[in-house]
Amino acid sequence: MKLLQAYRMAIKSILSNKGRSFLTMLGVIIGVAAVIAAVAFAEGSTKNITSSIQSLGTNLINISIKGRGSNRNVTYGELSAFQKENSDLISAVAPTVTSSVTAKNGSKTRDTSIIGTSPEYEQIISRHISSGRFILQLDIDYNLKTALVGTAVVNDLFKGENPLGKTIKVNGQVFKIVGVLEQIDNGQDSGDDDKIIIPVTVATKLTNQARISNFSVLTTNETVVDQAVTKLKDFLYSKYKDENAYSVMSAAQMLSTLSTVTGTMMLILGGIATISLIVGGIGIMNIMLVSVTERTREIGIRKAIGAKKRNIMIQFVIEALVVTGMGGIIGILLGLAIIKFIIGGLKLVPESYSLKWILLSFSFSLMVGVIFGIYPARKAANLNPIDALMYE
Repeated sequence: MKLLQAYRMAIKSILSNKGRSFLTMLGVIIGVAAVIAAVAFAEGSTKNITSSIQSLGTNLINISIKGRGSNRNVTYGELSAFQKENSDLISAVAPTVTSSVTAKNGSKTRDTSIIGTSPEYEQIISRHISSGRFILQLDIDYNLKTALVGTAVVNDLFKGENPLGKTIKVNGQVFKIVGVLEQIDNGQDSGDDDKIIIPVTVATKLTNQARISNFSVLTTNETVVDQAVTKLKDFLYSKYKDENAYSVMSAAQMLSTLSTVTGTMMLILGGIATISLIVGGIGIMNIMLVSVTERTREIGIRKAIGAKKRNIMIQFVIEALVVTGMGGIIGILLGLAIIKFIIGGLKLVPESYSLKWILLSFSFSLMVGVIFGIYPARKAANLNPIDALMYE
């Protein structure tokens, strides 16, 4: 029997039970779509974070103070003094206190986030203002409640009005707006434009944080990053006497860690989606076994007129392949639609299309068809012609 004839017979069999065939494909459709969408979300998230880190430059270092079990704490003043002593390696240090807050202007409210920092922050992350001024040392020294607002906050709470000089309530406390941050993320919610920057001394009181746990450090150039990391680690060790009390990580190390985490996340998401494909394969095998039982007389007649075992087996394997192949194609279309209209449409993360994972998921769906189609095909091929013809 020619492959084309076997293919036609498989299509005829599938079309004769459209509802059952679609339900059989459903596991494969969901599995393939889930793999494509999950990988796209993971890759999009990675691109988002990677671009944010890269935009800050490769000469950025982040210090995170854990300090568990220690009553010692490194202050912003101590790190500033350390920076001045090592100005050949480090050009700026800025503290960062972050928290989620509720901002209010009149009757309008918005959930956003604050960053408590110092004037050096502008230089370190190259985050400038479009109007007004940045945080000054004066604001920090005198605990002045001044604020810089992002365009997402301005658009929501001020509706096109110029916010400079006006006040805004942050967690119930009144702040005077002294600057509007330069737009860098198209004014999107939950992005870099959805921020309020305030003096670090005010932020620690607003958030009830007794100590500052994070600092951003800018080296003088990219070539001295490793030296600066070593110096900072030595300095912090002299304070804490415990390497586990802090972490010092460069932008390059952050990207490397991100890559590792993303790879693991993609494997986990891919593994979860693969389980759906396997479940779909079990469903295919179950339906194929039912099909063998329903078509026992047909198989007996075909064998009686000369069909060989391999002809019967090829027909059922091709039938399983057609079911999984069609399910795989529909799954690809569904996965692409999820990326376009949900992930991209809702702007969850940047859209990401991976041809490698699309081909891999489709190939795996075909492999599932072969693996779970072989047993029913062998059962059909091994039927005794006389018993099959007598089957009612």
